[in-house]
Amino acid sequence: MLPVIVVGLASRFGGTGLAADLAGGVLYAVLVYVLLTVLRPQAARWSNASIALVLCVLIELLQLTAIPADLARVFGPIRLVLGTGFAPLDLVAYAIGAALALGIDMLLGRIRARPAA
Repeated sequence: MLPVIVVGLASRFGGTGLAADLAGGVLYAVLVYVLLTVLRPQAARWSNASIALVLCVLIELLQLTAIPADLARVFGPIRLVLGTGFAPLDLVAYAIGAALALGIDMLLGRIRARPAA
């Protein structure tokens, strides 16, 4: 989880342009998936991926209101969690991130399930 946070913050504060924006969105969805997997270890992988995507989309849609910006004025770090401005491209990044997290988790599950040689 920590590597995802570190790389995500690096893309947020160190990167510029479309690639950094997309990377940030992808990593945000991956982080939500990882958190759900920690909180719901017995849940189906697809369930965690679906919930991660829905949560990310809902948070992005919340940015169509003034609520995230108002909260960020009161407590600046909340900007990293809720954002402040709606960006339609983030919705695509979230879908990619949730699918990527699901794929990696499934791959790791197969690797762990292999019998020892």
